[in-house]
Amino acid sequence: MSVRPAWSYSSIGLFDQCPKKYYHIRVVKDIKESKTDAILYGEMVHKAAEDYIKDDVPIPPKFSQFEGAIKPFKDMPGEKFCEYKMGLTEVGEPCGFFDDKVWLRGIADLIIINGDKARIVDYKTGKSSKYADSKQLDLMALCTFAHFPEVERISAGLLFLVANDLVKRKYQREDFLGIMREWTEKYSWLARTYQEDVWNPKPNFTCKSYCPVKSCPHNGRNY
Repeated sequence: MSVRPAWSYSSIGLFDQCPKKYYHIRVVKDIKESKTDAILYGEMVHKAAEDYIKDDVPIPPKFSQFEGAIKPFKDMPGEKFCEYKMGLTEVGEPCGFFDDKVWLRGIADLIIINGDKARIVDYKTGKSSKYADSKQLDLMALCTFAHFPEVERISAGLLFLVANDLVKRKYQREDFLGIMREWTEKYSWLARTYQEDVWNPKPNFTCKSYCPVKSCPHNGRNY
């Protein structure tokens, strides 16, 4: 089994949640996780925001309450990249999203490049920003610094549209190596598990009602 799997923020999050669940969904792929209504809603909002910023398509009336939060980014100066796919090699070099040598994959909802400054926005449709994990922005900053070498400073944020809140992070180019070291360490657990091919279950909040791995002894629907 490969010991250098490509990964992303969502896949490492799935692995941290439960290695066994990760194994079935991402490795052998014998189980497909169905999309919840919340996920489908989020996808529609992301598409509406992309069309509005990229092609000046009016935001549909059912999402009009979000226009006030999105418009300031649409009006900002700079070149805009929507749903921008980026790949990174294991040594921190930029590469294509599907390249053979890709190590990290990231998709930025919105990147605005203005000279040596960049802004990264990730849309969230959850009702609260209370438990926001801004570490996701670390990876987007990492990829942005690699793919846009002219950028020296990044202002990034998780834009919670329903809560009308922006969780902010700032980065300098000198942060690049520190972020690489931190996430390489996190990734090492995933790589080691691939190598050893041992995928232990890990009880978590999804077990009782939401986990699709019904063969797991912790699954609440395993009866």
